[in-house]
Amino acid sequence: MSDPIAELIAREELPDDYVEVVETHWKPLATRIAREAANRKPLIVGINGAQGAGKTTLCKFLELLLKKRGLRAITLSLDDLYLTHSERLQLAAEVHPLFATRGVPGTHAVALAFSILEDVLAGRTFEIPRFDKSCDDRSNAVTRISGPVDVVLFEGWCVSAAAQPPEKLKRPINVLEAEEDPDAVWRTLANHWLGEDYKKLFGLIDLLVMLKVDHFDAVLANRRKQEQKLADLNPLGSGILDEDEMVRFVSHYERLTRHMLEEMPERADVVISIDGQQRPRD
Repeated sequence: MSDPIAELIAREELPDDYVEVVETHWKPLATRIAREAANRKPLIVGINGAQGAGKTTLCKFLELLLKKRGLRAITLSLDDLYLTHSERLQLAAEVHPLFATRGVPGTHAVALAFSILEDVLAGRTFEIPRFDKSCDDRSNAVTRISGPVDVVLFEGWCVSAAAQPPEKLKRPINVLEAEEDPDAVWRTLANHWLGEDYKKLFGLIDLLVMLKVDHFDAVLANRRKQEQKLADLNPLGSGILDEDEMVRFVSHYERLTRHMLEEMPERADVVISIDGQQRPRD
């Protein structure tokens, strides 16, 4: 008889000893989620983590582990809910140039996210969009899901992030902010949206899981790995970044990532520390 866990480990090109991670960390988490779902269906589980923390991999294992517990789980990624390339260019032209780059609050289709989760809660058929990072635009492909869903794994780098106090926005945190947002217009607007529409969206989350990296420096290292995977999959993709572009790109995320690392552990329901090898610590 085939072993679904072993097959997933092989499919994800993970080392054989990753089964220990599944046993030690992902199975207990799946049990916690299953217990919560017993009293509240559909259950919306927020999964937060900096770039490269392993959110996508975790969700694949949770879907499988929850299925073995008789629960239907689907993954909704905040990354698939980015505004289209043309929409972000319009936002950049009308509001601030830095909104051309996907990532920060303000560059997601929040209304679409609400619509999907409302359909889930109502038990309706719905479609999940797909964003193609290799060309930096929303794909024409969608995943159509019908029938009741027991658990939604809502994952994303800034899922459940909280707005910063306004006084924290005055001083730039990196070269990007100092040179391209000297008047703090971009970061103030992103923070405002985070405290408004995004706060309402994240208010739908029932259980918050945080995959916590040690520090922001890990984000750039993990991003390099992601870009290499994108290049391997689509060498001609226009959205693939070189080193300088990558450093600038990650700078867009720095402020909020540092803020989440400071404040989220105290309010997350589950915090899992992630080491430099992108694995949970024992």
